[in-house]
Amino acid sequence: MEKTPRGTSVGVDDPYEFAGVCDYLTGDGRCRYAFDHYEHDPEFARERATDDYECPVVDPESDWSWADCPHFRSRNRDRECVRCGLEEKRIAHDDERPLLEEHHLSYARDGDTLSHEITIYLCRWCHANVHNSWARITDDVAPDPEAIAALEERRGREQSELGFESAADRYETDE
Repeated sequence: MEKTPRGTSVGVDDPYEFAGVCDYLTGDGRCRYAFDHYEHDPEFARERATDDYECPVVDPESDWSWADCPHFRSRNRDRECVRCGLEEKRIAHDDERPLLEEHHLSYARDGDTLSHEITIYLCRWCHANVHNSWARITDDVAPDPEAIAALEERRGREQSELGFESAADRYETDE
């Protein structure tokens, strides 16, 4: 199983199983990294420029995979835990700790270089279980009871804010 630099588990054997489409891929199959960040890897950018910035992974004639691209990045955008399905509930103007946390599936290989950025969302409870035990991201689990309680408490506060309360009732004065 993949490990963090501190030796804790990330919960998967192959991070690419959870990787989606590269964040740098445009809708027409071009590599935005080579175009926008030319100075970071000029050789890569020149190669992509000669192919009109076409991404070799999506080219049906190429045998590239996401793991072959030196600048692959895939960050999950769904705001729910990929392990238990708990949805995020944020309250505006509240600095309360989020229910979901980013979980990195890919770390440095061979000692020093980051292999690729592959990030998903896990709820705080699943995140702790994955890092502190043998829990796997692919486990079929229900949300932790504490997670459900935290979500329902936030939903309750949100519902109470939506309710109507007249200013006279809200700001009682003793006149």
